[in-house]
Amino acid sequence: MTTHLRGRSAAALLVTALGITSLAACGDSGDPAGKDGGETAAVTLVTHDSFAVSDDVLKEFTEQTGRKVEILRGGDAGTTVNQAVLSKGNPQGDVLFGVDNTLLSRALDHGIFTPYEARGLEKVPEELRLDRGKHRVTPVDYGDICVNYDRGWFEKKRLAPPETFADLVEPAYKDLLVTENAATSSPGLGFLLATAAEYGDDGWQDYWKKLKANGVEVVDGWEQAYNDRFSGSGGGKGKGDKPLVVSYASSPPAEVLGQDPLPEEGPTGVAKGTCFRQTEFAGLLDGAENPEGGKELLDFLLSETFQEDVPLQMFVHPARTDVKLPEVFTRYGETIEKPASLAPEKIAENRERWVKAWSQLVPR
Repeated sequence: MTTHLRGRSAAALLVTALGITSLAACGDSGDPAGKDGGETAAVTLVTHDSFAVSDDVLKEFTEQTGRKVEILRGGDAGTTVNQAVLSKGNPQGDVLFGVDNTLLSRALDHGIFTPYEARGLEKVPEELRLDRGKHRVTPVDYGDICVNYDRGWFEKKRLAPPETFADLVEPAYKDLLVTENAATSSPGLGFLLATAAEYGDDGWQDYWKKLKANGVEVVDGWEQAYNDRFSGSGGGKGKGDKPLVVSYASSPPAEVLGQDPLPEEGPTGVAKGTCFRQTEFAGLLDGAENPEGGKELLDFLLSETFQEDVPLQMFVHPARTDVKLPEVFTRYGETIEKPASLAPEKIAENRERWVKAWSQLVPR
């Protein structure tokens, strides 16, 4: 969702600046009037760089609650969660969005969230509710981390794109793949976990030795990997020279959004045998200055309005099952029937050790 998706959306491709960005309704510089005619405190959402939402959607939140939303972007999801852990008890905002199942145990073990059961949770499948009924976090979206490929590049080379992890270490694909740093990026960590699920605790390091020998490139996060290094971004006109990138099964719709007429086939494809399921969560930060506003925002993140906005903003699936998906999302995105997965307990038990081993094995 890594995972932002994370970084995943067409809108997110335009996000380059860090810091606080207000995306709420236009108006005077003070807090908007509350329902009782007084002023209601703004609520701050701490999130990763790839979070994206329509202006009209946040305007609706402001109209409903009288609160503006201020968005504080903190880099990739891994960096954002690390900052939240370091500022435990004195958080930078009220709600954190973007912690996913690859990082969830780290956030929960450090106690950075205050429990709250958001309205609408009953419409989210049980398999996405990984907090075992404790309600410290709320599932908001899910997606599948997968290798994406540039169709045009492979067609020109008359080379079949890879389909599996085993394909990626074949000589034909030498120097073609860029992935994200597993220590700082949720998609990068998800890809590492995918290889652990595929090859086991005893085999994933041997696989990465082969991947390294085959010229895999590692960059800090999704934005750099997809926007700067992948040749297939920007509708197949990317400025990078890597025709393979770790992204999402739902990334291809972003490459055709807004085209008229829509093409028969998108410029990017998905290697379906390289996927790992990622679920993104939001939670009320312990010590939040505006806990009531934070609770209202968590409710809104599960509202039909926000959930319907998710597919074409962050290019991941909404957590709610009763939300209709846009046709362009279902037509060009890939459905992964059996993505790789690891139990949360398995991730919690091994993540730090695996990341440390990976960092020593695949230096940048």
